[in-house]
Amino acid sequence: MNRQERLLDITCQEVWRELTNYMEGDVTAEMRERIAEHLSACAHCRAVFDGSKNVVQLLGNGKTLELPSGFSRRLYDRLQAEFKSGLASGSVE
Repeated sequence: MNRQERLLDITCQEVWRELTNYMEGDVTAEMRERIAEHLSACAHCRAVFDGSKNVVQLLGNGKTLELPSGFSRRLYDRLQAEFKSGLASGSVE
């Protein structure tokens, strides 16, 4: 396995599981490189990463943001549907 294959040999689920650690700099250098490479090649994971980063920034600024009733449930349901759709079409690892 060459270097490029090794770097990209990480699933979306592995990226999602390590995303918080990645954002906090709490992963090995190899894992950081693998995740960064995956994010550069996978638009879906990059969107999850960008969204997560935005949430962290919003929470960190100390302002309270009132979400509409049921927002969390709708977001979760939509992410699940998109994930299942991606699995069915083969676009999500």
